[in-house]
Amino acid sequence: MAKPIVQERMLIGGEWIHGKKGIEVYDPGTGELIATVPSATEEDVEFAIQKAKSGAQKSASLPVHERMAILHKAASYIEENQDVYVKTIVLESSKTIREARKEVIRCIETLRLSAEEARRIEGDTIPFSQMPGHENRVGYVYRFPIGIVAAITPFNDPLNLVAHKVGPAIAAGNAVIVKPASLTPLSALRFAEAFLYAGLPKDILSVITGHGSIICEPLVEHDDVRFVSFTGGYETGKEITKKAGVKKTGMELGSNSPTIILKDANVKEAIHSTVSGAFGVAGQNCIGVQRIYVEKSIYQTFLTTFVEETKKLKVGHKNDEKTDIGPMISEKEAKRVEKWIIEAKKQGAIVQCGGRRIGTFVEPTVLTNVPEQATIATQEVFGPVVLIQSINSLEEGIEYSNKSGYGLQAGIFTEKLDTAFQAIHELHFGGVMINDSSDVRIDAMPFGGIKGSGLGREGVKYQIEAMTEQKVVAFKLQRSPFL
Repeated sequence: MAKPIVQERMLIGGEWIHGKKGIEVYDPGTGELIATVPSATEEDVEFAIQKAKSGAQKSASLPVHERMAILHKAASYIEENQDVYVKTIVLESSKTIREARKEVIRCIETLRLSAEEARRIEGDTIPFSQMPGHENRVGYVYRFPIGIVAAITPFNDPLNLVAHKVGPAIAAGNAVIVKPASLTPLSALRFAEAFLYAGLPKDILSVITGHGSIICEPLVEHDDVRFVSFTGGYETGKEITKKAGVKKTGMELGSNSPTIILKDANVKEAIHSTVSGAFGVAGQNCIGVQRIYVEKSIYQTFLTTFVEETKKLKVGHKNDEKTDIGPMISEKEAKRVEKWIIEAKKQGAIVQCGGRRIGTFVEPTVLTNVPEQATIATQEVFGPVVLIQSINSLEEGIEYSNKSGYGLQAGIFTEKLDTAFQAIHELHFGGVMINDSSDVRIDAMPFGGIKGSGLGREGVKYQIEAMTEQKVVAFKLQRSPFL
């Protein structure tokens, strides 16, 4: 007997609403239909924005202690129902059960960080008397909520990346409209349930499900939406910045992150870190290791051991505790990665291991001798593929690393402090990880890149700053306080 398909609703202004049409949600590992969600229309977007206008006023008027209490209560709800959230992530996404558990824990941490940072939204005093003629003025700057935040989230972290946008928005006193990835909308809907349980006033939070081609444009273009936070691909991000107009945006647009391994490195640790960094979440990770540059004298030893460790990884069912690598998010994406591998082979690349695709599953793949102009070398692969290349020096590794049009994060392994600082200053990236791969992030750090990797910084404190505006206040006194 077939399982009944769950008919999900979207949340608009605190109310659960069915849509006239639906979108089917599948398990990428099995191809099984697991649910349908509403396919929102432009009218739904307009309705959500009108609700958010009221919600922004409610949110701004919430005392800080109430914002904190709501965020803490939502975090506790998720913590108490971890199994539900883990199951949802595993069901709709590429993540294995072990990876899903880590994401749920991080989501809880993100919300608790948001609660704590709400108490630290501070301003500055301004010494007006620094300028002649202003001796009788005193002033200060304070931050106020920006209003309505549009949050467009990706499939690869379907819960925690929603938390990274909603948590700071509520901490800052804003309303927020979430548009989750159409491939993984269920985690965002479960996330919203935690805030309803926590007592978040109606109209402050909406989660609208649907096709980005239909609902993103009216959402980001609307004059009442004052901040657009987007995590996704470069081309989409570029289109959003064009359509958003004169408003603040935050863009995290991915990368093809490098890690440099020098001859004085702890090779065992470097291999462990880069294998994990390259193939976690089936390589669908914006800071995942895509390019590895290894100093010539240790290159062959590194490559041999790296391939051996890669071959030990288990590709399989997401619910199996022993599985290391699950499926890619769709067969379309898996075929794209396969195509790039085949293209690179035709251009002279050598497949050291992997390279095969079965449905949505792609074997963890190690390539060498990849031409610089190959698509897989210049673009973000967002799949379980890593390129390893020999270099003659640190300078050459830095040069190769910086050739990319992206600049999110980089890693370097070395025991020399001077070398580390040279890399810190010369690598053109938003983050440089020493004796770690590029795949390092905690939820409190400023996270973002330069060049094609985006605009602004995520991380709770830094998102709150982006989601608030500064107001200057000046008092003109009858007499100067300095006389």
